[in-house]
Amino acid sequence: MSLAAEAFVSQIAAAEPWPENATLYQPLREDQILLSDCASSLAVQAYLRMCNLPVHVSCRSNAEYMSPSGKVPFVHVGNQVVSELGPIVQFTKAKGHSLSDGLDDVQRAEMKAYMELVNNMLLTAELYIQWCDDTTATEISRPRYSSPYSWPLNQILAYQKQWEVRRKMNAIGWAGKSLEQTD
Repeated sequence: MSLAAEAFVSQIAAAEPWPENATLYQPLREDQILLSDCASSLAVQAYLRMCNLPVHVSCRSNAEYMSPSGKVPFVHVGNQVVSELGPIVQFTKAKGHSLSDGLDDVQRAEMKAYMELVNNMLLTAELYIQWCDDTTATEISRPRYSSPYSWPLNQILAYQKQWEVRRKMNAIGWAGKSLEQTD
């Protein structure tokens, strides 16, 4: 979608009030959700509650594949689907709901910097530990991630996820790091 089309859709979305039947989608809570996805989902839930916006949480085994960005969690609000914390915050702000209205520009910039630091460093380190340490990946991440699927799909999807994370680690220069260097 072009930037102009996204801006137009955002303006239309802003005109509509927050519906009572908004839904937050995430992976299965008991069997499948990984630590980073759980943290992201809880962050979105906390934010929406702090804004007094009703949302129903729906756990799906294929939530990652339902998401427009391929990342969870995501919300379905009216005819809009928005994924990940940052875009969800921007979407709610466009609808007139914000927690940062009382902050000045410097405080808002500091808040965004801290949020980016957490997302870029801590979540990346957690992904590294989950998927790039072969022991952890074999014992925890692969079986948990693939639990809702039958063989051979469970094996294929788990290895696909591990390769995706390793490609990301390569791109940011973390591929050759040891666990001690990620601290």
